[in-house]
Amino acid sequence: MNMLILGGNGFIGSHLVDRLLAEGHQVRVFDKYEEHFRKPVTGVDYCIGDFGNRGMLSEALAGIDVVFHLISTTLPKTSNDDPVFDVQSNVIEAICLMEQCVANKIRKVVFISSGGAIYGNPKTLPISENSSTEPECSYGITKLTIEKYLALFNHLHGLDYVVLRPSNPYGNRQNPEGIQGAVSVFLGRAAQGKSIEIWGDGRIVRDYIFIDDLVDGIYKAASLDPFSRVFNLGSGVGHSLNDIVEVIRKVTGRDIRVSYKAKRSFDVPSIYLDICRAKQELSWMPSVSLETGIEKTWQFVKKLYR
Repeated sequence: MNMLILGGNGFIGSHLVDRLLAEGHQVRVFDKYEEHFRKPVTGVDYCIGDFGNRGMLSEALAGIDVVFHLISTTLPKTSNDDPVFDVQSNVIEAICLMEQCVANKIRKVVFISSGGAIYGNPKTLPISENSSTEPECSYGITKLTIEKYLALFNHLHGLDYVVLRPSNPYGNRQNPEGIQGAVSVFLGRAAQGKSIEIWGDGRIVRDYIFIDDLVDGIYKAASLDPFSRVFNLGSGVGHSLNDIVEVIRKVTGRDIRVSYKAKRSFDVPSIYLDICRAKQELSWMPSVSLETGIEKTWQFVKKLYR
């Protein structure tokens, strides 16, 4: 089939490109920038443009069967700084995308939402897809709003869709000098012999999923016709930041120094996902352990700093 990945040159998108090509699909990528860590991939049709350029987006949708929507113009940490921009650049443009998908008779839209920001501070753990959604940042609100509009477009126009709520992905081609992605950032600091900075006492718990496992879940959700519309994709296990540091020490064999900073008010103490629905309906199960995944990521990061 003909696949369009919006945000296909990013961390998750680039790995999805590889999987779709391996499965024999025709792949088109729409993104604002080229890939950061490798040259354009042979056989991929690249469209470089802004998500808000509706003319270019319309051209990119021509002849497409399935759309993967991975684009977000904001991050959880900074989205509250300008919620108007967040809504305009994400929600409004996503609605325009849905309208164009209906007009182009797109078979299915796969939306990458959030397995953390939309839930807020959970009352019970692990978090299932039916847990209450109380986002504490604009990023989470916009992700949840797009989910609701997909349901509306399905009701009004029959637009098929699936929503995926991933936990914290990590792996090769994630930027170790970015402002999100604790595993990659920590490994980048370790490769440079720098101390790791942690906000708080390091006991904050998150759910980490290796990129290959995440992409496998995305592909299965797109390929199958499951009963449910919304799926958590994570490891199903929580690990503290201190746990991550200890695994990094073991994998790298280095004496990692940690600098603890003042706790941030917006950091939720603990989040990890219930992935039973994905196991049952998608026959999906993460297979890469935390230590193995960090080892694979370390091999990538080391090469960047040689």
